[in-house]
Amino acid sequence: MKLFNKVLLPAIALCIGGCSSVAKSWPDAESDLSYCHEKVRAALTHLPSDTTVMPRNIQGGEKTWACRPVSAEEWCSGFWPGVLWYDYEYSGDPAIRAAAEEATRRLQPILEQPVFDHDLGFLIYCSYGNAYRLTGDDAYRVAIVNAADSLATLFNPAVGTILSWPRHVKDFGGHNTIMDTMINLEMLFFAAKNGGNPYCYDIAVSHAETTMRHHFRPDGSCYHVAVYDPATGEFMRGCTHQGYADSSMWARGQAWAIYGYTVVYRETHDPRFLDFACKVADVYLDRLPADMIPIWDFDDPRGLEAPRDASAAAVVASALLELEGYADSTRAARYSTAAREMLASLASDAYRSGDTNDSFLLHSTGHHPAGSEIDASIVYADYYYIEALNRLRSINNKSDKELLARH
Repeated sequence: MKLFNKVLLPAIALCIGGCSSVAKSWPDAESDLSYCHEKVRAALTHLPSDTTVMPRNIQGGEKTWACRPVSAEEWCSGFWPGVLWYDYEYSGDPAIRAAAEEATRRLQPILEQPVFDHDLGFLIYCSYGNAYRLTGDDAYRVAIVNAADSLATLFNPAVGTILSWPRHVKDFGGHNTIMDTMINLEMLFFAAKNGGNPYCYDIAVSHAETTMRHHFRPDGSCYHVAVYDPATGEFMRGCTHQGYADSSMWARGQAWAIYGYTVVYRETHDPRFLDFACKVADVYLDRLPADMIPIWDFDDPRGLEAPRDASAAAVVASALLELEGYADSTRAARYSTAAREMLASLASDAYRSGDTNDSFLLHSTGHHPAGSEIDASIVYADYYYIEALNRLRSINNKSDKELLARH
């Protein structure tokens, strides 16, 4: 009954003020997933036949996905296969499964190359990870384990973290670790408990601990990049690469932190990581605008005139749907309500793509300082959105079963 109460109490509380408003604004996971399914089916008819490319974004009034070559240097290559697997999880459509299998196979060359950077986790776990979870095919497990071994080679024991961008060591003047890498720890945890090297677990925990010590300001907001002396491990400075300023809170960076520490708690059951996941979630939630979708960086002086980032909202919504199951009752109620409000906003006409293009969502921001993918549809926004909807559907189904069991 604990889960049932956590899920329904926020809605019950809102109902005190009038249930009609809840009915209009609360997300409908089944309906929203059906929308995603139809969008996926349409996109598949418009994608190029070239099997060496993968969807990345839709910009500037275009209708269909712009695709980029599949490679270890294209960090988004694993998200489209992941979208397909999540759609298959919902729909059970054999045509979608076939498309997911084919798209996942396109990533095989990446597994045969030397590790390029930390994004190997995004590339392989979002694709092969979901493939293994839904099919149990051992070939997918082996691929993930091998990818985790490759990712582990970027770990520097003197520092205690994974080197995120080997190509940028000179640019930053040291061992660089970016907040995004927290997401890639999940692949290491998976490998350690599914036939891979147990050392992968230790690497993941060390990375999370070191990042927790140096990558955050006292209020729980994070730097995008932490720079360390590669020989001594000394923390040198925190700075940004994709945020507004070194001292600002880049929305998607904070989203990665919320998601990452939620996963670390799940895998370790260490209460330090639960407390920290809640801390970094709370500072994010405290600064959100009314529609629950952040501007790309919370400290952009333009305020609500600045571009939004639907991708950050999708990442956080997905994370909070898991975090609500671990947190104390007060925070669980807050996270439950916040996640559903985010998904309701993303499903509104303001953010849903509708007939505009083949994506699920509009209004994401990729790399604002570089002028890249500003106010665009981006594939990772769709990935975390459909992941969040599948999580919400699972929670709702469990709650329905518990309610039936009571009667």
